[in-house]
Amino acid sequence: MSAASHQPDFPTQTEVVVIGGGIVGVCTALFLAEQGIPVVLCEKGRIAGEQSSRNWGWIRKAGRDARELQLMIESARLWGEINSKLGEDIGYGIRGITYLAKTEKELQKHETWLKDTKGFDHGSVLLSPAETDHLLKRNDRQFLGALYTESDATAEPSLAVPAMARYAERCGAVIIDQCAVRSVERTAGQISSVITEKGEIACKKVVLAGGVWSRTFLENIGISIPQLAVKSSVLRTTVAPEIVAGSVGATDASLRRRKDGGYTIARSNHAEFQLIPAAFRHFAAFLPILTERWRMMKIRFGKDFFGPLGHQRWKPDEITPFEQVRVMDPAPDQKLLNSAFASAIELHPRLQGVQIAETWGGLIDVMPDEVPIIDEPKDWPGLVIATGLSGHGFGIGPGVAKLVVQHIRGEKPMVSTKDFAMGRF
Repeated sequence: MSAASHQPDFPTQTEVVVIGGGIVGVCTALFLAEQGIPVVLCEKGRIAGEQSSRNWGWIRKAGRDARELQLMIESARLWGEINSKLGEDIGYGIRGITYLAKTEKELQKHETWLKDTKGFDHGSVLLSPAETDHLLKRNDRQFLGALYTESDATAEPSLAVPAMARYAERCGAVIIDQCAVRSVERTAGQISSVITEKGEIACKKVVLAGGVWSRTFLENIGISIPQLAVKSSVLRTTVAPEIVAGSVGATDASLRRRKDGGYTIARSNHAEFQLIPAAFRHFAAFLPILTERWRMMKIRFGKDFFGPLGHQRWKPDEITPFEQVRVMDPAPDQKLLNSAFASAIELHPRLQGVQIAETWGGLIDVMPDEVPIIDEPKDWPGLVIATGLSGHGFGIGPGVAKLVVQHIRGEKPMVSTKDFAMGRF
């Protein structure tokens, strides 16, 4: 279904075409439409069908890489603005995010982050053991402290992005799902149109916000980026006692209080890295992160070695991988989730008796430095790439979209863009 209750007539021209119906693509269309700029968003499957509805639902400044922290601070503000306009309950709320420290090493990590980000207005503080117990409504002194950010927020991913898409449509954006973009066309070196499976749309600008599919799309038009996909596994529980209203992060299990009274639970930094041809081409770039997290990363020869995210080429009149796989729905790692659930109960004994209600997997678009690309590639004026959000996309998505719109309009960017440039690779 479309984000609205109808499918619009297929447009033949517009000012900007956005490729991808995740949070970055939808927010980009929303911001453009609010400013009266004609925009068409094309989504190959359904709005927020992949990682934008499968993430943890955290909107956090806490623990962010300093290179994207100011953008996240701006994004947190935008979340509040967007929520006030939607007219729908997306489970959004400023409820606080806490990172627990059970060991001296974990506590030192939080102290170092606070020191390194001292100049930013993130609002994070370090709690004492007593303050941590008070926050968790317990008194057993199981933790040495915690990094606490009272101003951090949470929301329901499955509700938020579709609601944003409906609002974008009310503002004038045209959103078409089940419509894969096959290629971008140029005339005299300038963007002139996109070719979709349903026809051609003339345009002056294109925004690629394709998540894990971005590298595949770009390779087909001769642009290379070192982006790979890792699989994350997540679960939700049945209704449970409230531990905190927001989120609690810990090494063995992180959780978020859900709108339905349960918890979303996952294990931080644990993911499955699938070997496909692109993994070998970009292996050197990813070696530092793989080395750092080798104990937490499963490396597998994926069954889709030559599948949709593999090395493929097609012409504008041919069926693409985006049409072959409308929604990527990887199987979750049940063993990992069972372990994370057991760890969550051990960390928070009040979860005793709570059951796993559902599990799912998702693919995260990752860059070697875990910082996104927000840039216009050389020799492709008018094509703006916004991808590689590396598992941070739900929170930072509105900020990324705002930066994209500022680039399109030639406005002064709200934050420095040098750390998001393609040239850093």
